Amino acid sequence: METSDGLRRAAIELTLTSFIVLFQELTLIRWMSTEVRVLAYFPNIVLISAFLGLGIGTMRAGRKPIMWLWPVSLVVLVAATLGMHQIAFTNRHASEFLWLLYFDIPNPTVVRDVRPPIIIAFLLTAIAFLPLGQIVGERLQEFTRAGAPLRGYMADLLGSLIGVIAFAIASFYRAFPVIWFAIFLIAGLFLFLRRSKALLAIYAGCAIAILVANVVTETAMAYSPYYALRAHHTWQGKGVQVLANGSFHQYAAPLAHTDLVTSDLDRALQVSYPVPYRYLGRRPRHVLVLGAGTGNDVAVALDYGAERVDAVEIDPVIIEMGRSLHPDHPYRFDRVRVFNTDARAYLRNTPEKYDLIIFGTLDSMTRLSALANVRLDNFVYTVDCMRAARDRLTPDGGVALYFMVKSGPIHDKLFAMLTNAFEEPPLVGTGFKHLFNEIFLAGPGWRHLQTTQRHALAQSARDASAQIDVPTDDWPYLYLDSRSISGFYWSITILFALIAAAMIAWLAPEMRRSASAHFDGEMFLFGVAFLLLETKLVTQMSLVWGATWLTSAVVFASILFMILVGTLAMQLRPISFEVAMGALIVALVITFFLPTTTLLAQNMTMRLAASVLFAGAPVFFASICFALRFKERANANLAFGWNLAGAVAGGLIELLAMAVGLRALTLIALTAYLGAFLAQRRAMAVRAA
Repeated sequence: METSDGLRRAAIELTLTSFIVLFQELTLIRWMSTEVRVLAYFPNIVLISAFLGLGIGTMRAGRKPIMWLWPVSLVVLVAATLGMHQIAFTNRHASEFLWLLYFDIPNPTVVRDVRPPIIIAFLLTAIAFLPLGQIVGERLQEFTRAGAPLRGYMADLLGSLIGVIAFAIASFYRAFPVIWFAIFLIAGLFLFLRRSKALLAIYAGCAIAILVANVVTETAMAYSPYYALRAHHTWQGKGVQVLANGSFHQYAAPLAHTDLVTSDLDRALQVSYPVPYRYLGRRPRHVLVLGAGTGNDVAVALDYGAERVDAVEIDPVIIEMGRSLHPDHPYRFDRVRVFNTDARAYLRNTPEKYDLIIFGTLDSMTRLSALANVRLDNFVYTVDCMRAARDRLTPDGGVALYFMVKSGPIHDKLFAMLTNAFEEPPLVGTGFKHLFNEIFLAGPGWRHLQTTQRHALAQSARDASAQIDVPTDDWPYLYLDSRSISGFYWSITILFALIAAAMIAWLAPEMRRSASAHFDGEMFLFGVAFLLLETKLVTQMSLVWGATWLTSAVVFASILFMILVGTLAMQLRPISFEVAMGALIVALVITFFLPTTTLLAQNMTMRLAASVLFAGAPVFFASICFALRFKERANANLAFGWNLAGAVAGGLIELLAMAVGLRALTLIALTAYLGAFLAQRRAMAVRAA
C-alpha cells in the first residue's frame, strides 16, 4: 500500500502533468494553425493525436522511462511546423473547401495536397504526448495499488480543469505564443528536478530552443482568440490589408464618396460596396452589419445617411484595428454601436428592427472549437440564421449578403438557403472582382425591383432549391456539396486509423497484449461515446450562448467540472451502475428530441438553468457510469489507455456528422453507452458463472 505522503506526492505530480497536457494541447492547437494555415481548418487533429499519444503512454506505465522524449519531440514538432510555414499547401478538390492565400510567403514551395501537413502534425503531436501519458499511467497505478483509483482520476481532472482556465486567461490577455510555451515548459521543469542532471540539461536546452524559436519567428502584430493578425498599408491604394495566420483576410478600404482614390482596387470597391443602398431606393434609418470586420460596411452605411449603425464583429482585435487603422475611421462615429459577439447570438438576443441587414464577408479561417468539425462561420450560413435575420427586419427592410463564391454549388446553396428562408428567390448581383464577387438581396425591401418575369420564375426557383442540401443548424456545411463524406475526408480518416494502429503495435505492447487477451470494451466505448457527447454539447451550447472563444472555454471547463463533481459524488455516496446508466439514457433521449431553440429563454437566469440541465445532466450521469466501472479496474492505466483509444475512435467517427447531421451524434453516443452497459452485464454474468 502507498503511504499518505506517497499518495500526496502522486496526486500533485498527476495534477501538474494533466495541467501540462491540457495547456500544451491548447497551445499546439492555436500555434500550429497560425504557422501552417491549413491546420486552422482541422484543429481537432491535435486533440485526437493528443488522446492517441496519452493513451499509448499510459499503457507504457512501469516500462523504461522516456521522459527525455518529451522535450526532444517538442523541438522536432516546432522545427517541422516552422519549416512547413514556408510551404504553400493548396487543395486539389473543392470538397476540401480550403481557400488559402499565402500573402506572407514571397516565393513559396507549392504542394498541391493539404494532407502532408495534416499527417505530419498528427504523428508528431501524438509522440509529444507519449511521455506525459506514461507519467499519468504510472501515477494512476499508484492510486490503484492504494485502493483509491478514483482519487487519482480526480487529480487528473483537476489538472485538466486548471489547464483550461489558465489558457482562457492567457487568451483573454492576448498573450503571444512564447508565453503559452513558457507556461507549460516552466511547469514541466518540476517534473525534471528530481531526475538526473543529464536529463535536466536536455530539458533545459530543448526548452530554451523552443522559446527562442518562438521569439525569433514572431511576425504577428497581435494574437486574438482566433487568429495571429498583422496589418499593413498596401502599395496599391490607401487602404490597410489585414492578414490572419499569414493569409489575406480583410482590406480596410477608403469607401466614403469624399475619399480621393488612385488605385483600381479602391475605385472598384467604392462602386461595388454601395450596391444595396442604391437598389434600396431610400435612405435606411437603422442598419445592422454582421461580420463588420475593420469597418468597410459600416463606413458605407454612414456615407449613405444611416441614422444608426449596429456593427457586430466576433474578433476584438480586428475591431481595434478598424478603430485605429481604417482610413474612414467608421467606428469613431457616435451613430455607430459596436458589439463584440457572434452574428447568431446578436440576432437571437436583440429586440431591434432594421431597415437593412448586411452580411459582410464572414467566411472564417478557423473552426468553431477544437472539438467540432465545424467552421466558425458555419452557423451563420444556415437557413435558420437567415430566418432569424428575416425576423429582425422592418416591414420594408431587406438583407444583403456579400460573398466570394468560388464554385457553382456554393452559389446554389446560398440561393436556395435565402429562397427557403424568405419564401421567394433573392436577387443576385454579379461581376464584382474584389473581396466578394456576388451580392444576394432578399426580403421585402427589394420587391420593387421584382419583374413579371421574375415572379413567373419564382416557383421554378423554389422547386430547384428543394433539390439542394440546404445548410441548417443540424447540418451547417455550406462548403460540402451534399450530405456525404468526401473521398478526401475518408482518406484522412483511414490514414489516421493506420497510424494509430501502427503506433499502438510498436510503442504499447501492453495494449496490444490486452487487446488480444482481454479487450476492455467498456472503457473503449465510454471513450467513443463521451467524445461524441462532448462535441455535440459544445456545438449546441455555442448556438445558445454564441460561437465565441469564451463560450467554448466556459463550456469545456464546465464539462470537466461536472465530471469532477460526478466522480466525487461516487466517492462519497455511490449509486448503482444500473440507476446511473438508466438516468444517462433518459437524459440522452431528451437532449436528442428537445430542440436547442427551447433553451433560448430571453431571461438569462432561465436560459442558464435550462442549459445546465440540458448539457449538465448527461455529462453528470456519464461521469458517474465511468467512475463506477473505472474504480473496479485492477489496472487503472490500462483502463485509462483504452478509454483514450476510444476517444480517438470517437474523434474519427465525428466526421459522420457531415453525412447524418450533428443531432445524430447523440444517437451514436447512445449506442456506444448501451454497448458499454451490455459489456458490463456480460462481465457480471461471467463472474457469476
